[in-house]
Amino acid sequence: MALIVQKYGGTSVGNPERIRNCARRILETQRAGNQVVAVVSAMSGVTDGLIKLAKEVSPEREPIEREMDVLLATGEQTTIALTAMAINALGGKAVSLTGAQAGISTDRVHTKARIVNITPDAVKKMLDEGNIVMLAGFQGETASGEITTLGRGGSDLTAIAMAAAIKADLCQIYTDVDGVYTCDPRVVKTAKKIEEISYEEMLEMASSGSKVMQSRSVEFANKFGVRFEVRNSMNNNPGTIVKEETPGMESVVVRGVSLERNQAKVTIDDVADRPGISAAIFGAISQANITIDMIVQNVSHDGITDISFTLGAAELPKAEAALKAVLPSLGDKTTLRTQSGIAKVSVVGIGMRSHSGVAAKMFKALADAKINIQMISTSEIKTAVIVEESEVENAARVVHTAFGLDA
Repeated sequence: MALIVQKYGGTSVGNPERIRNCARRILETQRAGNQVVAVVSAMSGVTDGLIKLAKEVSPEREPIEREMDVLLATGEQTTIALTAMAINALGGKAVSLTGAQAGISTDRVHTKARIVNITPDAVKKMLDEGNIVMLAGFQGETASGEITTLGRGGSDLTAIAMAAAIKADLCQIYTDVDGVYTCDPRVVKTAKKIEEISYEEMLEMASSGSKVMQSRSVEFANKFGVRFEVRNSMNNNPGTIVKEETPGMESVVVRGVSLERNQAKVTIDDVADRPGISAAIFGAISQANITIDMIVQNVSHDGITDISFTLGAAELPKAEAALKAVLPSLGDKTTLRTQSGIAKVSVVGIGMRSHSGVAAKMFKALADAKINIQMISTSEIKTAVIVEESEVENAARVVHTAFGLDA
């Protein structure tokens, strides 16, 4: 008997018919002789609807994050109850558990909490009694019993973390696509499915804008060695296996191209070039719990320099507020500039470690398409650039073609 964790995204449970489809798939998995924990997201559109409601009742100020967590957690709780009902109606035996009931403990950072521990005793007990366990994704609770949520895509993290905690034999991430593609097939029509990909490549693609998996869930899988498969909940096609790196993977120089919209750039001009300046800037950003991406510091001139960094556009107001408080300490002439309407394009592949010329090929493809590069960032297996958001789709297509990724 195998122990299997399955995760179903919002589109997979988007209406009653799809919920029944998932219920049948889950029940078939159990009747094949397996124990099953099924993690589900809120039905598609529900979370956005709840956020809209919150803003309508609190138009004067941003809703308090603690209360947002209490509100948003109801989306997944609705889906686990409905899916358990559907399984029971089909003759199965299912029980639903919230994140708290399943023993998922988190820190106290509301709306993007991190899992600190899982005590899966209740889950194991329910499985041993012959139940399918329907587990609410995206949520947990603090040590003091407050509801928390894990951020966008947090149901992926719930599934991976629970698979690690109960030592599952298999973890399947069901979504509305057949697996991980060389680029978003809605943008690049010639993108093709990847049969297997390393944790590192998947992590870079996820953190660079690929919406198939949440980056934190891939980090968790890598840390605890949870091999998982991304596949389509609407068919039985094989998906993409995400696993540890193997020697043969390096033969593929670039595994895929990712794009991330809704980015913003912050530039702090004429800061004093002395020790402690960067610490003051990014300390203020850290205190506001803002995640940043690229950082560029210009060459110092006459004792002053400029520092730029990128972040999600939604975080820009928080970043401006945090930086205005420290601006006077950064220099007599220091000013703050911001720019939205930008996007990021990245090429990813562990083969980049042993092959040269990747950046040059990417830059030439963009130059030939007359697309201007605003910022550049590199790592051992990734090269990323910032471009105008209006040009990001064309940028992704020309880079995808340049590296021979078209089907």
